[in-house]
Amino acid sequence: MRFHPNELVIFYDPTSETGKKARAMAYSLTKHVNEVQTNKNRLSTTIWKELLGKLQLRPKDLLNRAHPEYQSKIAGNAFDDEGWLNVLSQNPNLLKAPIALKNKRAILCTRPNDVLKLA
Repeated sequence: MRFHPNELVIFYDPTSETGKKARAMAYSLTKHVNEVQTNKNRLSTTIWKELLGKLQLRPKDLLNRAHPEYQSKIAGNAFDDEGWLNVLSQNPNLLKAPIALKNKRAILCTRPNDVLKLA
C-alpha cells in the first residue's frame, strides 16, 4: 500500500456518524484526502495486515463486539489471526471506528477528532 506522503487516507463507513465526522476532520487537516469507503470497497487481508501493523492492534480489536451481527455470527468462535483477518475482510460493517493513515502512522478514530493526532 503506497500513498503520497502528504496524503491522508481514511478508511470509514459513510453511513456512520463517526465516519462522517472523521471524514470532515480529515478535510480540515489537508485537501489531499483519499477516502476508502469500507461499505463499498472490500479490503484484502493483506491491506488489513498492513493497517493492523501500523495500528499495533490485533484484528479482533477493530471489531465492534456490540454489533448485532457480531453477536449472532461471530461471538463465541475461536479464530486464529488469519481467521480474524478473514472476518474483518468479509464483514467491514463490523469495523469499530474509522482508521486514518498519514505518512507511516495510523490511528483508530474512536472519536472523530482523533484524526487531528496525525497533524
